[in-house]
Amino acid sequence: MYQLFETIKIIGGEPQNLSMHDERMNRSRHELFGKNDFLKLSDYITVPNDAKDRITKCRIIYATSINSIEFSPYIPANIKTLKIVDAGTLVYDYKYLDRSRLTALIDKSAADDILIIRDGCVTDTSFANIVFTDNQNWITPDTPLLHGTIRELLLLKGVIKGDRITINDLSLFTHFRLINAMLGFDAPLIPVRNIIL
Repeated sequence: MYQLFETIKIIGGEPQNLSMHDERMNRSRHELFGKNDFLKLSDYITVPNDAKDRITKCRIIYATSINSIEFSPYIPANIKTLKIVDAGTLVYDYKYLDRSRLTALIDKSAADDILIIRDGCVTDTSFANIVFTDNQNWITPDTPLLHGTIRELLLLKGVIKGDRITINDLSLFTHFRLINAMLGFDAPLIPVRNIIL
């Protein structure tokens, strides 16, 4: 049986964006395992006292039910460069615990992380969704490998827009940000010139 996971940001002892995580987890449980009950992560997460005065990363591993909950201090990755990689037929539409097909694409000697291309379209990096700016608008690819919770929240709020982005479109943008459950819209701004062909 597949195992999946959710990563939840905890600030000051408070789990963030739980409703979006609940939605994705329960949708995955229904679609993959036929489970129709609705689990609420707030019923399972008890934040340790030593995690209440720092940004903490909470990882929930689950399948038909919740298997484990882990807490660790959040240490952000220092990503400054991306290498374009063609993913071929790679599919990662659920947040599988087994990420070996994704990590196999990474070559740290070429760049800090990868920008994954599928069918000529920009998707995601190995661990985050991506948003680009032309100094007026913020656009995220409408072809993500995974519909991240922060990506979905920013789309709902109208902060970013989804659109088709190909490799040739990258020159239309000046900068990008990586976003995921731990990296919000205040993530570092990185020049598009740092994307390596």
